[in-house]
Amino acid sequence: MTDQKTAEAVLKKYDRESNTVHYAGLPKKIIAAIAITFSIFQLYTATFGVLDAQLQRAVHLGFGLALAYLLYPFRRAWTRDNFFHPIDVIFAVLGAAAPAYIVIQYRELVTRAGTVTTPDVIVGGIGILLVIEATRRVVGLPMVTVVLLFLAYAFLGPYMPGVLAHRGLSIEQLISHLYFTTEGIFGIPLGVSSTFIFLFILFGAYLESTGLGKFFIDLANAVAGWASGGPAKVAVLSSGLMGTVSGSSVANVVGTGSLTIPMMKKLGYNANFAGAVEAAASTGGQLMPPVMGAAAFLMAEFVGVSYIEVVKAAAIPALLYFTGVWLGVHFEAKRKKLKGIPRHELPNPLTLLKERGHLAIPLVVIVYLLVSGYTPMRAALVAIVLSIVCAMLRKSTRMKPIEIVYGLERGAKAVLGVLIACAAAGIIIGVVTKTGVGLRLASGLIDLAGGMLLPAMFFTMVTAIVLGMGVPTTANYVITSTIAAPALVQMGVPILAAHMFVFYFGIIADVTPPVALAAYAGAGISGGNALKTGVHASKLAVAAFIIPYIFVLSPVILMVDATPLTLILATLSALAGMIAVSSALCGFLADHCRPYERLLLIIAGLLMIKPGGTTDLIGCVIFAVILVMQYQRVKKAAA
Repeated sequence: MTDQKTAEAVLKKYDRESNTVHYAGLPKKIIAAIAITFSIFQLYTATFGVLDAQLQRAVHLGFGLALAYLLYPFRRAWTRDNFFHPIDVIFAVLGAAAPAYIVIQYRELVTRAGTVTTPDVIVGGIGILLVIEATRRVVGLPMVTVVLLFLAYAFLGPYMPGVLAHRGLSIEQLISHLYFTTEGIFGIPLGVSSTFIFLFILFGAYLESTGLGKFFIDLANAVAGWASGGPAKVAVLSSGLMGTVSGSSVANVVGTGSLTIPMMKKLGYNANFAGAVEAAASTGGQLMPPVMGAAAFLMAEFVGVSYIEVVKAAAIPALLYFTGVWLGVHFEAKRKKLKGIPRHELPNPLTLLKERGHLAIPLVVIVYLLVSGYTPMRAALVAIVLSIVCAMLRKSTRMKPIEIVYGLERGAKAVLGVLIACAAAGIIIGVVTKTGVGLRLASGLIDLAGGMLLPAMFFTMVTAIVLGMGVPTTANYVITSTIAAPALVQMGVPILAAHMFVFYFGIIADVTPPVALAAYAGAGISGGNALKTGVHASKLAVAAFIIPYIFVLSPVILMVDATPLTLILATLSALAGMIAVSSALCGFLADHCRPYERLLLIIAGLLMIKPGGTTDLIGCVIFAVILVMQYQRVKKAAA
């Protein structure tokens, strides 16, 4: 099996959203027609103005369900590449028809102002079931389980113990709230999917079509390939760059890892560590501005700030995260005395920028537009057009007209995972808002923590990681931001810091054993052990376990109430702390660390990471003493 086929097999195995049927003949043309029409609708409304909220979201969901049921069949054993199975066709038609009912009956539904008729209840019930079944096919059973638990809670309220008890809902009440208001399926998550997220995913699809991913990998090779442990640093750098346009950890692992992991193994890294480097770096892609993961768009809506505020808040934590991974790679290379790739085998960075640097122009422009006050939707629309125009500047990157059309198809297919997850998350939000369980759970979390912030943060972290092991980041964020984040806010944490806290831990679940999909994908490519790869990845990603505690205790690094001086001091202190912790976990600083030195380095790192002048000073002194001791040992051994 070739490397490309291996990568595709790994992607299908660990990234459920990528595991679609590849049709041929007439079915392929039908899928393409639906997907292209979907993209054209989204581009049209983005250009000339979106429809009323429920109409825009209903059309968006109708297209999404139709495509999901055709691309993710009921049973793969029943499918052939040249025909649709009748069951999938029926589901696809119903999936398009149920949201279309809202479009057709919209005026009457608005006039009735929440009063539902028997046909409404029937169609709404079918629509909810269709969303749940699409979630099973596209997202997976863990998400379905969470949705069903919330639906059961809606009915079983009178039988719940203590603080969880409520009056319970009738079927009519639940369907009316979930399907015919903008508080349920057609709520904020699907609203964001139908506007910002679709356009940014389409933007990413076009950037990948231009060959930007290959350019990033080549550029990372040119910049870092020669350094100690070069290929591993290339993996970190290229995954960080790819993360600016890719919101999927597993897809990022496969996209860059199929090239970087074999290079790392050839250099001397073992298979488990090579897979872990790529997994840790790729997972951080969802934290990397300007695009980040899809949940970042939801955060802007939930917190009530502009998207650029979320991007600004994420910038320094993302820098700290990738610095932590880079340091882990660096110390491992020093410990094993691994060299880089000879410079003469690497591409010239200036030549690369001259030949393909124009492909990155849309990324620079989209950041400029966001900072200048453009809406994310308008900025993404301009960037999509610019990505096509910039590709035309050189013959080697130019896209043919048919490739531009194919980009519309790829973008529509790529959004399905997020779209269905957002619809399913809407069911959860609907139950929470209708029953008031969110406030009850937040109060329960505070009581469990004894009213203390650190225990509350710990319980919130565990909740987000456990949910993130089987639930996509988007849905994970919706659940934890609805249930856990309010508890932190009630305890005085700034709302942006509280939401960023649960966002981080939902993402880091991708490298947290026992269910670490990004690490499993890395192991699939490297041929390593999945569990050991996950453990290595968790160690490399240790920054992501620490940084959220930093910005809750000191929101300065989120640029909340920050001055230039406090921001610089907090960032430098945190970076120094990351060096200490990374060297302790690797067991190497200037020399191999003795057991007591590793313990002291962890203490020093945590003291420097924790905000406060006294703790920074103590941590710095401990770190300096150990560094001097190790340099003296190295000098003595060389004498």
